[in-house]
Amino acid sequence: MSRVWNFSAGPAALPLSVLERAQRELLDWNGSGASVMEQSHRGKRFIAMAQQVEANLRELMDIPDDYAVLFEQGGATQHFAQIPMNLAVEGDSADYIITGHWSEKAASEAAPYVRVNVAATSKSESYLRMSARETWKLDPNASYVHIATNETIHGVQFKQPPDVGNVPLVADMSSDILSGPVDVRRYGLIYAGAQKNIGPSGLVLIIIRRDLLERPTRPMAKIFRYVEHAAHDSMLNTPNTWGWYLAGLTFEWLKDNGGLAAMAELNRQKSELLYSTIDGSGGFYANPIDPPVRSRMNVPFTLHDSALDAAFLQESEAAGLLALKGHKALGGMRASLYNAVPLQAVQVLVDFMHDFARRHG
Repeated sequence: MSRVWNFSAGPAALPLSVLERAQRELLDWNGSGASVMEQSHRGKRFIAMAQQVEANLRELMDIPDDYAVLFEQGGATQHFAQIPMNLAVEGDSADYIITGHWSEKAASEAAPYVRVNVAATSKSESYLRMSARETWKLDPNASYVHIATNETIHGVQFKQPPDVGNVPLVADMSSDILSGPVDVRRYGLIYAGAQKNIGPSGLVLIIIRRDLLERPTRPMAKIFRYVEHAAHDSMLNTPNTWGWYLAGLTFEWLKDNGGLAAMAELNRQKSELLYSTIDGSGGFYANPIDPPVRSRMNVPFTLHDSALDAAFLQESEAAGLLALKGHKALGGMRASLYNAVPLQAVQVLVDFMHDFARRHG
């Protein structure tokens, strides 16, 4: 068996040591004689693990006690709708900042449950930059302001949370959570699908300020209410036990490797190496994103001649570089540089890019 260098946008690379530990523990977890997937989520072993997983996450992200942490299901896409269901009542409005495909989809999915005000959008500029903060048309009476901190497809990223006054800031952090320190106190609600920097797909992490749990909501089933999930420690129904366990292993890996400050530095090095290769290629490769908002997680790029795309993908895969094909909405290439992608992988990629340009330029 040989491992490839995995640049997939998600489901994405997991740390090798996490996979190896899961492999070792697959048949006999925690001395129980059974897999973690075969354990009751009501059992003492699993509950103790779940509590430790949350404690490790709180330590990594410095999550205050006045925030609840939920381990949910449904993917971030389900929560595009579930967030307005929990934070707004009929007739309320919410502000959405549109910076790419996923924030645009979040606004679309929220529309049946809240009056969506697109307070800013860079769609007319093909999402190559972000609208300047002073141009945003925010409503001080909005239920919340929604952003996607990192756009996986378009490759733009908020490097700092925007100031939105006293209105709760809601952030889809699916593709950059845990990639560096975050001031949780600047947000009312953070949510993230697991399949980028947390663990396998099928788990959604939600960090929500407790006062927001008490907001009045429309009539709906308990299963959709965040306050009910918080009251039952994310076990209102049977949770994704395997995803929860693997997230816990990833949090331990992060702690063992210097925490989020160390991840931020590593991700800076990886992204700068790749961007400098693109920018220094004499036009053979291009990334048109406004440099201050270039993503450190997802780097889309094109070749100067799209007729070379097929050869680039075929040769890169043969060289052990997986999943470099760009999203169908943009074409070209995309390299995702999540935490589990080591600097060595990016070095192998840029060496290949130099060689490919030399041979095809």
